[in-house]
Amino acid sequence: MKKLLQSEELAQLAITLIALYFQPVHIAWWAWPLLFLSPDISLLGYLINARIGAIIYNLFHHKLFAICILVPGYFIHNDIAVLGGLLVFGHSCFDRVWGYGLKYSDGFRHTHLGIIGKARVK
Repeated sequence: MKKLLQSEELAQLAITLIALYFQPVHIAWWAWPLLFLSPDISLLGYLINARIGAIIYNLFHHKLFAICILVPGYFIHNDIAVLGGLLVFGHSCFDRVWGYGLKYSDGFRHTHLGIIGKARVK
């Protein structure tokens, strides 16, 4: 089942990257990786505490949030909103391919896809 979910996320990521390629926003090549990884700035919420960190992280890694930026941007012809929505959506897919899901408030390692990182030894 894990491989099936990963392949689904990978397909969504590929479609998102194709859509990003056809966007009319023109920026330097070196800025693309920075923009693609920009939702990870939400990890700074964990400096406050795990609960706030999970809320902020989940907001910037939730596909519905991305769609709520993307769709209105498309209909009002706002290229920056479309770009932002696609970047958040693609980044979320990328994270899920690697097993990083939405976080529970008890700690960074506990995600909706399971525990990430090395297993704890008791």
